[in-house]
Amino acid sequence: MVGALALALAACGSDNPTGESDSAAGATADPAGGQLSGTLNGGGASSQENAMNAWRAGFQGAHPDATVNYDPVGSGSGREGFLAGTYAFAGTDSAFDDEELAAADEVCGPDGLIQVPGYVSPIAVAFNLEGVESLNMKPDTIAKVFAGEITAWDDEAIAADNPDADLPDLPITVVHRSDPSGTTENFQDYLAAAAPDVWTYEVEDVWPISGQESGAQTSGVIQAAQNGEGTITYADASQVADLGSVAVGAGDEFVPYSPEAAAAVVAASPRVEDQGQHNFAIELDREVAGTYPIVLVSYSVACATYDDQATADLVKGFLGYVLSEEGQTAAAEAAGSAPLDAELRSQVLPVVESIAAG
Repeated sequence: MVGALALALAACGSDNPTGESDSAAGATADPAGGQLSGTLNGGGASSQENAMNAWRAGFQGAHPDATVNYDPVGSGSGREGFLAGTYAFAGTDSAFDDEELAAADEVCGPDGLIQVPGYVSPIAVAFNLEGVESLNMKPDTIAKVFAGEITAWDDEAIAADNPDADLPDLPITVVHRSDPSGTTENFQDYLAAAAPDVWTYEVEDVWPISGQESGAQTSGVIQAAQNGEGTITYADASQVADLGSVAVGAGDEFVPYSPEAAAAVVAASPRVEDQGQHNFAIELDREVAGTYPIVLVSYSVACATYDDQATADLVKGFLGYVLSEEGQTAAAEAAGSAPLDAELRSQVLPVVESIAAG
């Protein structure tokens, strides 16, 4: 996993109509489907980090002369890097908005970008309380905790749904993401949908409340939560390690996070309309009874058309592996994510296979 990339990388679209994109520096490929070689640079959502490590290992194992770098700088920075031409591909937990889609035409050319779901995972509400591994919380309770309205672990709203838990008289310390984050946007989207009377903030990828503790990227909030007794945070479930977790109120049940519960939400959610044939943004329905509602869909983003064939083949090859049954299984084993179902994979794989040079 690389840190900040030092190369000044070229754009992947029409700004360099005859030259090779440095985002896939020195790439060579056999269009017939043989070995790929070269270096492919991407970045974005830190939620994907564990899955991305597995994808890189699997792809590079099949193509020993290819190197895939991924910088887990967060969804916002990943989208910015892609639009600046720094990354040949990006990962983001928030779909590109209309303004970003228009900007992508400047980078990728008139065919624009492709945006396909590659990683589906629950967002865990994770906490650090000695001797407590799991708690039940209703949506209003979660929203009040993160809004700073419930400030102690033995508050009656928490105690009422956890009669057997030994809740301490201890302040709650909220830890949130300090960087623009698709995980933050998805978590706020859940709070606004499930507890609208409590969570009245505008849903965006920046945390709206000042004065709370924060950390950069997923690793930063997890480290901060682990370092303080009484902390609570939200993060991709694959990375919560030994922290306790919340079973979320959904209808008459309290549902713990699981890949299966996350997959059920995605299966019940429609595709965003009128965004083009290459854009598979999903409008998550967070009110499906009996499912775990705090879910993120992390997208793989690339140009539909690249300046040179080598770059197109390398991006197509890597993202094709990400979406393949083998790639989805590798991510599930490494990160506990929910593999895309066969129907969705059959819809998005042709989009990746259409990546071309021109």
